[in-house]
Amino acid sequence: MHFTKLRLSGFKSFVDATDLPIEPGVTGVIGPNGCGKSNLLEALRWVMGETSAKSMRGSGMEDVIFAGAATRPARNFAEVVLTIDNKERRAPQGFNDADAIEITRRIARDMGSNYKFNGKDIRARDAQTLFADAATGSNSPALVRQGQISEIINAKPRNRKRILEDAAGIAGLHSRRHEATLRLNSAETNLTRIVELLAQLEAREASLSREAKRAAEYRQFSQELRMAEASLLFRRWREADREQASAEEAMSQTSSAAGKAAQAASEAARLRLAAEEKTPDLRDEEAIARAVHQKLLIEQQGLEAKERDAAAAMERLRRLTRQLADDREREAAIEVDAGQMAENLSAEREALLEETDDAEALAEAQGAEAEVAETVRAAEAALDRLKADAARIEAERKGAAARLEDARRAVARLETETAAAEEKSAALAEEAGLAREDLAGVEAEAEEARLSIAEADEAATEAEEARAEAEAALQAARGALGEAKGAAAALRSEAEQIRRILEAGLSSDAPILDKVRAEEGAETALGAALGDDLQAPEASGGGFGWIALPPLSDAPALPAGARPLSELVAAPPALTRRLGQTGLVSRADGARLQASLAPGQRLVSAEGDLWRWDGFAASAEDGASAAAHRLAQQNRLEAVEADLAAADARLEAIEQAHQDAAAAADAASAKDAGARAARRRAEEQSAAAGRRAAEAEGAAGRLQAQIAALADV
Repeated sequence: MHFTKLRLSGFKSFVDATDLPIEPGVTGVIGPNGCGKSNLLEALRWVMGETSAKSMRGSGMEDVIFAGAATRPARNFAEVVLTIDNKERRAPQGFNDADAIEITRRIARDMGSNYKFNGKDIRARDAQTLFADAATGSNSPALVRQGQISEIINAKPRNRKRILEDAAGIAGLHSRRHEATLRLNSAETNLTRIVELLAQLEAREASLSREAKRAAEYRQFSQELRMAEASLLFRRWREADREQASAEEAMSQTSSAAGKAAQAASEAARLRLAAEEKTPDLRDEEAIARAVHQKLLIEQQGLEAKERDAAAAMERLRRLTRQLADDREREAAIEVDAGQMAENLSAEREALLEETDDAEALAEAQGAEAEVAETVRAAEAALDRLKADAARIEAERKGAAARLEDARRAVARLETETAAAEEKSAALAEEAGLAREDLAGVEAEAEEARLSIAEADEAATEAEEARAEAEAALQAARGALGEAKGAAAALRSEAEQIRRILEAGLSSDAPILDKVRAEEGAETALGAALGDDLQAPEASGGGFGWIALPPLSDAPALPAGARPLSELVAAPPALTRRLGQTGLVSRADGARLQASLAPGQRLVSAEGDLWRWDGFAASAEDGASAAAHRLAQQNRLEAVEADLAAADARLEAIEQAHQDAAAAADAASAKDAGARAARRRAEEQSAAAGRRAAEAEGAAGRLQAQIAALADV
């Protein structure tokens, strides 16, 4: 094998693509330290499959990529291509198709390296094998690196042997032999594993076949169960649909009733608004009547005062009239006296005149006459004044009498009006009392209706809560009933499957196994102790099978720590000797106690291990016997039948509880409906009472206003 060219790109210091031709003969590279001479040798070793980063003078294999310099950026990959002359076709099989061979190794950061042969991807082992067959490679002693001469001198015999094998050209054969050995060992391991898997698969085949039968039966039962559940769900859907239709009808009726109630409420509200609109007019009339009544009272009081004043004036005028009458009589008397005196004076004057001619006496008489005349004039003037006063007083008396008569007529009229007003007020008061009584009765009815509504609300709330609780209990009972039915059905299906399996294993002659019952956990031990002997029938008169023999009188005792199987197994008398001489021990004590067994005795473990007196032993890994499986199935059947009986009892109790819950739910629903109906009736009564109360209150208000108006008048 002749190397013709080495091409480097991005490898260590060779950042640019560099070709190193290797001509026939000796090719030398001369240069100062650090110029990259060692990098050429490392590139050659690297392309031939070197895997040690330490031998490449780096901490990691990615250190062979150019890391950059002050003027050049780092590269992300490195590639080395080695060209080999193969004109003589000496390359190994598979690499001998071309005159020139190019082995390429390329590495990229964080992606690892890969190999190519003439542009096709190959494995690293293929590249290493190619160079090993040519008696060279990355570890060939022909590639001398720094310090390798001293390593060869101080090498161990094994390393020297490797060097000699490389020199002899058999390193590739060793590599191929090592790879073939690894493949053969892997194949042997795989064959061993396949044998073990086949054994396990054969052991599981019978179990899987039984499970397949069970699965088929389970699918059949599941299909029947799904059909039954579908029928049940369809029936429930139809019932729910009917209930929904009835509920929608009830809701429609309720909505209609609610609409009527709303219409009645709006009508009542309208009437109430109309009554409220009339209330201000009635209140104005009440105020006007009260003002008129007050005015009449004031006028009555004024007239009564005037009547009193007129009476007092009449009394005063009466006194003045009497006084005037007395004065008139006195003046009349005085006038009579004056006339008489005048006559007397005249007579005396004439007599004097006749008797005397004395001038003085005449003068005195004339003076006396003048005084008398003056007195008469004064009396006449006084009389005139008295007459004028009497006339004035008479006029005043007549005016006072007229006013008194008017006042008396006004008083009589007012008394008549007052009596009528009092009668009307009494009637209105009576009507108002009746209205107040009606209002009180209506308010009592309204209060009773409100109490009825409150009681109905409370009853409806309690009924609703009771209905919700009853429905929740019914749902829980339904769920429990479904679970109980499912559990009972599962147990019944399992029991039926076990019966079928047990019946399928029966032969024409019933084996004694069917009469044996082992405690739970002892089935495997009994199967290991008796094995296929349990399939033999019980022979009563000889022939094939188990014959009942009397117990041994001198039977040897089992080793200490061994418990006879006869204490754990209920079996016919024919198995007494066999079970009495078979002991149950732990796995750790079986091998130790085997040597102390008497003839005919054997030991078994709960896991299925067997130790016989004659030295035979069997491990539990060999698998449990069919008898053990059958005993386990019999025990499981008994347990399932017991569980099924308990499940049936529980199902019956749950069905009764479900019926009770359904009855309670129906009763609660009926009670809830009754409470709602009672509340609606109470609301209707309350609304009617409210309307009557509003009407009574309006009537009472109007009557009270009229009474107040009459009181003011």
